[in-house]
Amino acid sequence: MVGITYFQLQARRLGVLCAVLSSCFALAQKDLPINIDNAKIKPLPSLVDSDLQKSLEKELMSNPNWKSLMKKNKMAVGIVDLSNPENAKYASINGDYMMYAASLPKIAVLLSSMDAIEKGELKETPEIKKDMRSMISKSNNEATTRMIDLLGYEKIQSVMTDPKYMFYDKSNGGGLWVGKRYGSGGDTNREPLKNLSHAATVDQVCRYYYLLANGKLVNKGRSKQMLDIMGDPELHHKFVNTLDHIAPDARLYRKSGSWRTFHSDSILVWGNTPNRRYILVALIDDAGGEQIIRDLVRPVERVLKAEQVHFAVN
Repeated sequence: MVGITYFQLQARRLGVLCAVLSSCFALAQKDLPINIDNAKIKPLPSLVDSDLQKSLEKELMSNPNWKSLMKKNKMAVGIVDLSNPENAKYASINGDYMMYAASLPKIAVLLSSMDAIEKGELKETPEIKKDMRSMISKSNNEATTRMIDLLGYEKIQSVMTDPKYMFYDKSNGGGLWVGKRYGSGGDTNREPLKNLSHAATVDQVCRYYYLLANGKLVNKGRSKQMLDIMGDPELHHKFVNTLDHIAPDARLYRKSGSWRTFHSDSILVWGNTPNRRYILVALIDDAGGEQIIRDLVRPVERVLKAEQVHFAVN
């Protein structure tokens, strides 16, 4: 048997060291918010990846029903690949098209609440903590309305249009907006572009989750608190229904919404391995929207996995 050379031994040691460092990095990224340098957290438009975009369009457009809905601006989808947080990638279809989003914009109320608490405008009582959790996890309308009444529409609008976030941008198709209580009665403050009471665009919701995942909503501590509130969803429909089957061990952070033909869902999927870490958002105006959203997960994961393999090979 021929002995290994000094250089072969050093190469082996280097390989082991690289594997250990890679494992340590994976462990370091196990928890959210993600811990990366601020310079690596970039504006979402700069994350648009042409290969991912082409793959997403090809996969989703292969379904004739989905293609028809997307062509009519009745279906919008966005994905953020977080398999490598330092090199996140984004792709969307109808990303800047604003639609009625039912309960999904309750995430705007959550951020506004955290902003108000951080600034001392709202006291963080056990009752408020309970309402924030119920508002998101169970989509409880009464809890949400209580939070809206405490904050006021002006506060919510100011946070959504704050230059720090710009989750509603009138010059770029609108975005996240809450201008009506989730119940009868009371004044309204509808958004100015389409007169919608509860609105969203895929672009802005994906931005929300991307900044949240990186600890940039209010601050890292409040982002972690928001993630805790959004985690372990208690409604197991739409995206969650499918992920319960194909990724039962993944951590899920989500908010969905439905009203009449309008169905929406948004989720941050954080699996035990980097190849299942992504943001997925869908807005649909169709009676079959709930089932469409369930069916979206598998083709989107095919797109993401194909891109990850392509990146690894090249």
